[in-house]
Amino acid sequence: MPLHRPALAAAVAAAAPLLALLAGSTAGAVPAAPVAPIPLGGGPDAGGDHLRITVTGAGPGTRTYELHCHPAGGTHPHAQEACDQLDQQTRWGKDLFAPVPKNQMCTMLYGGPERAHVSGTWAGRPVNTDFKRTDGCETARWNKVSKLFGEPFGQSKGSPKKPQAHTRHGW
Repeated sequence: MPLHRPALAAAVAAAAPLLALLAGSTAGAVPAAPVAPIPLGGGPDAGGDHLRITVTGAGPGTRTYELHCHPAGGTHPHAQEACDQLDQQTRWGKDLFAPVPKNQMCTMLYGGPERAHVSGTWAGRPVNTDFKRTDGCETARWNKVSKLFGEPFGQSKGSPKKPQAHTRHGW
């Protein structure tokens, strides 16, 4: 079962005394330093999660947002929703912002001209990555964190609407 960020912090904090005990019981070992829990942030001044998102190719001009999480804030139009989506996607041992692997087989479905650059810090790790919608894999990667990109260019719209059924008198 993947650990989400709050559960991960609680697990690390709970395991710290056991790790210190195990490290201290090894003969001749140097005593372990206290293990600090994973920081859950505390706003931009506390060094928490902070991302800068720049989106291009979706209408006129370039849009840039600042997103702070834990607590949510910044200039992002839907900061709490974006933070919630990122929290839901964050998994222990997985890089949420990893690029599509080289040689990955992808559908050749063009998702649109939108591009985004994301930089900053998430879950204690540096982030510096680009997003685009040039094929199915890149569009799926975009959709996984689509709330980051604000409105009106969030998640891919997908297939066009199904044609409406004709009624008896609608021919």
